[in-house]
Amino acid sequence: MKRVLAFDVYGTLIDTHGVIEELKERVGDQATVFSQHWRDKQLEYTFRRGLMGAYVDFAQCTGEALEFVDRAMATSLSQTDKDRLMTSYARLPAFVDVAEALERMAENGIRRVAFSNGSRQAVTGLLEQARIIQHFDDIVSVEEVKRFKPDPVVYAHLRSRLEAAADDTWLISSNPFDVIGAKHAGLHAAWVRRSAEAPFDPWGGEPDVTVADLDELASIFAR
Repeated sequence: MKRVLAFDVYGTLIDTHGVIEELKERVGDQATVFSQHWRDKQLEYTFRRGLMGAYVDFAQCTGEALEFVDRAMATSLSQTDKDRLMTSYARLPAFVDVAEALERMAENGIRRVAFSNGSRQAVTGLLEQARIIQHFDDIVSVEEVKRFKPDPVVYAHLRSRLEAAADDTWLISSNPFDVIGAKHAGLHAAWVRRSAEAPFDPWGGEPDVTVADLDELASIFAR
């Protein structure tokens, strides 16, 4: 069976901090810190909702996280500011290594799938505006099971949707919690360590492969 690489979208293919320039216009030199807190809180809300069994669209978690960080940092954003930031979040850029690496993988017969906490509609829009959607054979969203990563149900659904064996399925993510979740569910996993300072969670398990970017990953799978 053809090997399947399931790529996380936010933070792996798409730069979640691509909103910093927009933030600078509204919060000045607090933009970088604001962006990191926004991302952290967004993920925290998915974890909380997962534990509660209270699924909502990923965009709602993003909007609620934005509201929280605005309050926590006392940045006093207007509703217009928040609306524009949410619009920018729907138009985040792809990392520079993504398009070429995905094309190299296609040339090696690898099946490439976008696999995300985001809704299918949101992910489709992101990939289209980033001009990389043509590199994917399919999009799998957690909205199909109304759970969030790293719930094991999500990874089982991925395999079921793709009719892929666990040994042929790889999760590719820059998010350690996603890598750990995939490994726990019996899949292979590659960690894209986009920051050299980023630590991996000390849970006793490691990714099958660690790479600095998708170019390195493409070289590994070309062997």
